[in-house]
Amino acid sequence: MIGGLLSLLSAVTFAYANASVRRGVLTGTVLQAVAISLPVALPFFIVAMLMTGGFQVLVDFSWTSLGLLVLAGVVHFAWARYCNYRATKAMGANLVAPVQQYSLVITLVLAVVWLGEALTPLRIIGIALVVIGPALTLSPNKNMTVAATLAVEPVNGVKPFDPNYAEGYFYALLSAVGFGISPILIGMAFERKGIAIGIAGGFVSYAAATVAIALPLLVPSQWRSFKAVDGESAKWFVISGIAVCFSQMFRYMAIAVAPVSVVTPIQRLSLVFRIYFGLMLNPRHEVFGDRVIWGTVISFTGAVVLSVTTDSVLQAIQFPAGIVSLLTWHWP
Repeated sequence: MIGGLLSLLSAVTFAYANASVRRGVLTGTVLQAVAISLPVALPFFIVAMLMTGGFQVLVDFSWTSLGLLVLAGVVHFAWARYCNYRATKAMGANLVAPVQQYSLVITLVLAVVWLGEALTPLRIIGIALVVIGPALTLSPNKNMTVAATLAVEPVNGVKPFDPNYAEGYFYALLSAVGFGISPILIGMAFERKGIAIGIAGGFVSYAAATVAIALPLLVPSQWRSFKAVDGESAKWFVISGIAVCFSQMFRYMAIAVAPVSVVTPIQRLSLVFRIYFGLMLNPRHEVFGDRVIWGTVISFTGAVVLSVTTDSVLQAIQFPAGIVSLLTWHWP
């Protein structure tokens, strides 16, 4: 259950981080967003490592584990985050979300092939519900509107929202690939399980990504662009950085104690939560529909299904032999 709870906390904080960065990129650039939001997380990881004994765990990591964590950090926090922010700036966080569901498929396939994890009927049902919920929430319908069209005049100097679908979908797909691969790399890196191991692994990945994203700033033109960030955008980038820091801390801890095939689907609930946070922070610069409640109910049901084990269900409920045989089936 602890893995499911950590995954859910990761989903909520990640959704808020997306809504916050959406607010920031209304006037700021994507490079500014990544370059500011990444470093602010490192102090929090250091404090968490001091509290959990993470530094001793860090020393015990093998070179293979360190290499996988570094690669995961660059793939997730540099590549996928940049593409996610680029897509979000182009067409808003709500329209990006459905495309990023493909990351779930990539992760689960690789979890079975590379990590030797098994799919059970309960996991298949839970995965389907978690995917269907956000899809239902975000699918176009006759009542769905671009809220920004309500604003005929710029608000706080920001023009009404006009989505760039081509750019948005392209970078959303690239971000889905990065978000789909990184959990597998993390799972392969953790030779042992434990909360401290997850926090130490997150620190390594964050540090590697911070170095990677600092390299473009060595180019004079990019550095000048970075320094030109306005105070309002910088504030939201910092807030987003702190939120995504806790999201990733919960995520790494969840992967360190639970199967990737359970953690990743529950994290898809962020696609639902970002609707609410988007309504709070960016009502004029997102796309909204009337299916939020049903999507939330279905997704939470899927999260509950993914959070319980087949053994616990069989112990709580006496099923006929045929149902037991079905529930204990697994692949591979």
